[in-house]
Formats: sequence, structure tokens, C-alpha cells
Amino acid sequence: MNIPFSRRRLLGGLSVCGAALACPSWLLAASQVNSTAPDAFRALTAQAWIYAYPMLMHYQTMEKQVLDPAAAEYVGGFNRFRHYSELYTPQNREIVTPNNDTPYSWAWLDLRSEPQVLSVPAVGEDRYYVHQLVDQYTHNFAYVGVLSTGREAGDYLIAGPGWQGETPAGIKAVLRSETEIVMVLGRTGLNGPDDMPAVRALQQQYRLQALHTYAGTPAPVAAPVIAWQAWDAKTGLGPGFIRQLNQILTLCPTHPTEQALRAQFMQIGIVPGQGFDLAALSAEQRQALMAGIQDAQLQMKTEGAKVRSTLGLFGTREAMHNNYLNRALAASLGIYGNSVQEAFYTGSQRDNQGQPLVGGQRYRLRFAPGQLPPASEFWSLTLYDLPDRQLVANGIDRYCLSSRDRLQTDADGGLALWVQSTAPDHGQSNWLPAPASGAFTLILRLYGPQAQVIDQRWMMPGVEVVPA
Repeated sequence: MNIPFSRRRLLGGLSVCGAALACPSWLLAASQVNSTAPDAFRALTAQAWIYAYPMLMHYQTMEKQVLDPAAAEYVGGFNRFRHYSELYTPQNREIVTPNNDTPYSWAWLDLRSEPQVLSVPAVGEDRYYVHQLVDQYTHNFAYVGVLSTGREAGDYLIAGPGWQGETPAGIKAVLRSETEIVMVLGRTGLNGPDDMPAVRALQQQYRLQALHTYAGTPAPVAAPVIAWQAWDAKTGLGPGFIRQLNQILTLCPTHPTEQALRAQFMQIGIVPGQGFDLAALSAEQRQALMAGIQDAQLQMKTEGAKVRSTLGLFGTREAMHNNYLNRALAASLGIYGNSVQEAFYTGSQRDNQGQPLVGGQRYRLRFAPGQLPPASEFWSLTLYDLPDRQLVANGIDRYCLSSRDRLQTDADGGLALWVQSTAPDHGQSNWLPAPASGAFTLILRLYGPQAQVIDQRWMMPGVEVVPA
């Protein structure tokens, strides 16, 4: 999909390359001379920055949601849900590309001392929900939901990499993470604004409990308190990224497929639990560090402009094939997107003549007969402004069109959606309001995409310019 590359998010503060972040004393390591040649230092830095980027963005989210009680995004700490059950409006700007298809339920799990048990209720055939389990690499390592585990009630044990305990009776499946910290992102399908009370009632039935509570056994010894580093994008995405990554990696045991890569990264100071002393580098190495970061930024900007859909951007480690560039692009373009088996995202910020979509112009997106978005659950089309990727205020408070709406089909069975700033002469049922001016983008989401989507035999049609 032609999603805008967010320079503010990716490059913000990187021109400020001062000293790295202060870090807890337990992370500090003695300064030592690094013997890596500048050219090799630069190449390894570029590779490592791309590797680290999604993990750093994930940490930024965790800090707001778990570590900072003063943040608006705070969920209440580890091992508990916070449910969001209000429709997003243009005034909600805490995340980019928000959607009103599936109100969120967020939780972060600390699995160091013991697993957590996720319990879900039974749901009817007309209800979609999913819980996406994300590790610290940002892999979608498991799912609980109607498409993956069915519509029956169930209890699912979520375990960290080192757990070797006995699975108690009643557990439907053990979902094992590579990392000690796991994010759970729940989404519950909303069947129109009047359905929100039912969504809230369902969200309250999602439960998390420690394994010892579930099994009725004694509590384990508590895990040590972590002195988490503060996040600052200016240094965390700049020369301080190595120190930040070194703390994150203490909770991420080395995967067998990454042993050689981790050994290479040690040449520039990437060692789990170790500090990073910028002053210990030679002047040439410091220049190489900054040049490597800039190389990585340029590569992501160049490759990000080529992305047209989410195929290959989200999934398990196995599905991603350790493609670190794709993993980083996914984090920059829309972190926490679903794996393609769960949802597919595409769209455009250009019309069929190759020109940017802009307010004040009239557009039509038409699906030919038999070519509606093939989704087993539902689909939606949402408009966002650029470059911020936020919802756009309009007179009818409509921010998306969906297969759950009462859309008017054409005489031949096709479906035309109208995107413009003023209401079409032929009625408002298929109208997606656009801004009066300024650039915007369209995002099409398919929940439960069919095989022809995954196999790329179906594609979103072009956005046509409607002559004045």
C-alpha cells in the first residue's frame, strides 16, 4: 500500500547526536578500546539499526503504556487489560491510522517468574474478535480469536522462553514466546455505533491471571525489579540506540538463527546487559556510527516508498524469514499490523493517474461485479490526512465505509465508493468525506482475507479521478 513514510516518527531527533542516554548503574560497563575498523563499523551499525528499530519502537510503546503512570496511554502496569471502548475521532491523536472497526484491548505480560493465562468467552457467528500476541522482536508469534482458535470459550497459557512447568488441566494450548515480555493486542469487531455496549460487555470477559492463581498453587518467587531506561527518541534512535538495545536484549535469548549475527554485532558494542560508551570510540568510529545510522535511515526511506501492501511485513519469525528490513518497515509504516492470515491492509495515496490524492478533488473507488474485497469477516475503507495519518473532521462524523454499512450497489452489481469533500448529488450512503484541502491517503482493511488476497490474485482497484 502507498502508505506515507513518517519522517517525524523515524527521523525525529536524529540530527541531535549528543551523548547517549543515562542508564542504570547495573548496565554500565567499563570503557574499552574498540578495534573495529571504521568501514566495518559503519556497515554493522546500519545493519544493527535496522535490526533494532522495531524493538525500539516497541519499547517506546511499552514505556508509555506500562512504565509511566502519568502517560495518557498507561494501561495500569503488567499483566492486566485496559479496554478502549470509545470511537476514535479526529481529536484522538495518540496513535497513527486508528480504526473504528475493532476497539482495542491492550495488555503487557511479564513472563519472567511464571506464565499468564488468557481466558476468552464464547461468541456468536456475527462477532469477530482476535488477540494478537507480539514478542519483543515484534513478531506476531501466536493468535487467539475466531479465525485461529474458534468461537468457543477457552483458556490459553502464554509462557516465556525458559518456562518448563507442567500444564494444568483445562488449558487449550500453550503459546510460547521467544522473549520474556509479551504484548497482547485485542480487537473486538464493532457492528455499528449502537453495538458498543455489547463490545464493552465482551471486553470485560477477556481475563488474564497468573498461572499459580489459575492452578491454585503457591506463588513463585517474584522476578527482580528492572531499572528500565527512560526513552528519548533523540538519543534512542541516534547514537544511544546501542545502549537501549543492550537492555532490551537481556530479555531476548539469542535465537539459534541469529547466533552469527549477534556475534557480528558485538564488534560495535551490542552485548546484552552491557553499557555503551560513545567516548570510548575513536573519532573515525564515531563518524562511522553516525554515517551508519544515516545509511539505515536512507535505506528505510527508499524501500518504504515502494511498499504497496502488508504482505511480508508482519508474522512469525518463520514467516518473516529473518527479513529485518521488512520488520523495520512494518514498524515504521504501522506497527502491530496483523499477520496476513488474520487481516490484510492495502490502500493508496495516489490516483489512477499517479497524482497524489488531495482535498477538493473528487474520486471514485469502484469494485467491479464479483470483485468486492474477499474477506470472511468484513472489510473497511478509512481516510487519513497526510503526513500525520489521522482521521479527518467532517460534517457527518463519518471516517470510514464498511461492508457492515448499508451501501448502495450499482445496477450491474458493482460497488462505487465516492471520496470527496462535499456530498455527492446521488446520495450519502456511499460517501467517504475527504478534506477540503491537503493530501490524504486511503487504507483498505480486510479481516479474514481469502486465499486470492494472500496469493495476490485480488488487488484493490485504482482510485479514479471524477471530472468536475
